[in-house]
Amino acid sequence: MAPRPFRFAVQTFSASSGKEWRDRARRIEELGYSALHLADHFIGPGPALEATNHPLQELAAVPAMAVAAEATETLRIGCRVFCIDYHQPAVLAKEAATLDFFSEGRLELGLGAGWLQGEYEAAGIPFDSPGVRIERLEETVGLIKALMGEGEPRIRGKHVQAEGFAGVPKPVQKPHPPIMIGGGGKKVLGLAAREADIVSFNFNNRSGVIGPDGVRTATAEATEKKVAWVRECAGDRADELELEVGAYFTFVTDDAQAMAKGMGGAFGLSPEDMIHHPHALIGTVDGICEELERRRETLGMSYVTIGDNVMEAFAPVVAKLS
Repeated sequence: MAPRPFRFAVQTFSASSGKEWRDRARRIEELGYSALHLADHFIGPGPALEATNHPLQELAAVPAMAVAAEATETLRIGCRVFCIDYHQPAVLAKEAATLDFFSEGRLELGLGAGWLQGEYEAAGIPFDSPGVRIERLEETVGLIKALMGEGEPRIRGKHVQAEGFAGVPKPVQKPHPPIMIGGGGKKVLGLAAREADIVSFNFNNRSGVIGPDGVRTATAEATEKKVAWVRECAGDRADELELEVGAYFTFVTDDAQAMAKGMGGAFGLSPEDMIHHPHALIGTVDGICEELERRRETLGMSYVTIGDNVMEAFAPVVAKLS
């Protein structure tokens, strides 16, 4: 079986103006990236955000995705990932279908169980156990698929309900836009294997904040185990899945060892561990291309998302591998 073609996306959080946002979307498209992704975080500057160690996201995902789609012609739009606890499920289904409708079939629908505990607490949203949140995610995925399909679904789940109405508008992509489910634990990755089109591998953010613990849960060795879980749970559909990873630590540099030593030291990892860390890409353009081809061969990962701060420096990698 031929390897799946590489795809590359840019994740971006903020803009100084509407014009800058549109220009950035167009530039991402010009550079050959497949998609523009946002995340789904809403608290602004202050002690609540500082305690999470998460970067500030100025823009709400849904309207920013709509504007990016309108400004471009081929660029796919997505969110890595919508936290389902922040959205009423039937409303999110309608918003997603509308985004796919207006973009003429360019939506990638990312969904996650939520993890940033401080954000939940800052807004007074109950932060349930991981098992409950993942159970709710599974029901939400089923509801979204049903509302994007035909008929009037009757869904009476433990967490989500919908009956007596059909979902409108219908998405352009059939039977629904590609669904990305992201996470770093065994249970959520099992759900992704069964229900998603794109499996997004992440840290196991069990601590509820960004920190060294999460980074250490996603080393090359740990990610090999995660991929094995996914393939086992996916069964006959394993080869249909697209495997995606966020390369949060991307540095195009001629001195990979020095950069890897500094980064690894901050996380309690060796330079070698950092060089091969699935969420890091450190080295020259040729070196990064070789590492990505190795990861595609050994892990099956062909879809990579990088931050907007390195999208220009990383563009030669996109040009060489896309």
